[in-house]
Amino acid sequence: MSRPTFDEMYAAPDQVRAHYQNYARWLAEQPPEVMAHMREEAEVIFRRVGITFAVYGDKDEDGAGTERLIPFDLIPRIIPSHEWRQLEKGLIQRVHALNRFIHDIYHGQEIIRAGIVPREQIEGNAQFRPEMMGVDVPGGVYSHIAGIDIVRAPVPGGSGQAEYYVLEDNLRVPSGVSYMLEDRKMMMRLFPELFSQNRVAPVAHYPDLLLETLRAVSPAHTAEPTVVVLTPGMYNSAYFEHAFLAQQMGVELVEGQDLFVKDGFVYMRTTRGPKRIDVIYRRVDDDFLDPLAFRPDSTLGCAGLLDAYRKGNVTLCNAIGTGVADDKSIYPYVPQMIEFYLGERPILQNVPTFMGRKPEDLKYILANLKDLVVKEVHGAGGYGMLVGPAATTAEVEAFRQAVQAKPEGYIAQPTLSLSTCPTYVAEGVAPRHIDLRPFVLSGKKVQMVPGGLTRVALKAGSLVVNSSQGGGTKDTWILEA
Repeated sequence: MSRPTFDEMYAAPDQVRAHYQNYARWLAEQPPEVMAHMREEAEVIFRRVGITFAVYGDKDEDGAGTERLIPFDLIPRIIPSHEWRQLEKGLIQRVHALNRFIHDIYHGQEIIRAGIVPREQIEGNAQFRPEMMGVDVPGGVYSHIAGIDIVRAPVPGGSGQAEYYVLEDNLRVPSGVSYMLEDRKMMMRLFPELFSQNRVAPVAHYPDLLLETLRAVSPAHTAEPTVVVLTPGMYNSAYFEHAFLAQQMGVELVEGQDLFVKDGFVYMRTTRGPKRIDVIYRRVDDDFLDPLAFRPDSTLGCAGLLDAYRKGNVTLCNAIGTGVADDKSIYPYVPQMIEFYLGERPILQNVPTFMGRKPEDLKYILANLKDLVVKEVHGAGGYGMLVGPAATTAEVEAFRQAVQAKPEGYIAQPTLSLSTCPTYVAEGVAPRHIDLRPFVLSGKKVQMVPGGLTRVALKAGSLVVNSSQGGGTKDTWILEA
């Protein structure tokens, strides 16, 4: 059964939407061979710069992990300013409520006592960290860098309108912002005339905002905080981004072996002797941060880091224990969080979600598997999910058994027809499904650059945009009024 789709550029096959008209006129004048050459040039430059994504599970002929170039598409995703203003308000509201929620569950747990979120949903969550109970973090901010995944889908009823929905909250170590910045640099390099013809809001100041955010949550004892980026190392899938952001902010990129704790403070080893660290932008998961507190076999973290953190002598961004709020089993409660903590109606809606842990929802899920998207609550990266309409009978039945065996481990959602955007593919220009990941920064204030990372599913009909599943990226333009 074909589903209605909403195309970002075209209201009808021969009708270009108002905010795309300047671009569409320009595109119509470009010879196909020129665009093909530009695609090749972009790939050469990205490969030279080293903008790759390591794919776990893929092996080359020597048995080593492979690195892929994330495909870059030349046709931008364009959003008019009035739509962006509404999105921005909704994102700021949502991240504010999520930070309030994380503070609450590690302090008074009012939302549990109010009967809104069940205690077992939090304390039984693998990302809940009892070590954080009662720990005060600067400004009450836990997720300083949040990547919120937004999708757009047609409004039921055939009106031709579409609505933005939040698909997922990424509050631990969200990645992708380097691709947002590099995509913009590439578009400006290849097509400078487009940026004189269109008032595209800038994104290049993101590293400045990030550094400002990180410094704003430094422990109070210093006026000139020292910030570092902590990476698991060059074999991590997002290592390019770690190195890129450190370089753009002008701070040190460190690994766990470069750090040590003494007298409750964290120091970095340098050629001039130890240097005290105030803020760590960590791209290492909780489990690996401190072998004394979490996994004793971890070589990626720093022994004693949790103790220094609990004493308030160093700030970790994002905070330990934020993952409990971006778990898919907590996602359905976010609209209620917004009302509970802020006393406001949610500006951005969730995708309707059925929880396997609820008997009535489970009954519905099992009866409608072939029409639903079913996700493991701890899954990520497009793994551990069933897209019912695209699945085989065997795949549906395998998921049925998995859901029946562990209902609380799954949620299900209707299969949204994500909006499409024209995209260069092997056979020419064709519509492909997209999403959007804006990056929301929370320090003394909540702020963001206009836009985000648009991800595109390059396979015809595919709804899975993740780079680990073969997706690509586009530049995202917010048109200034």
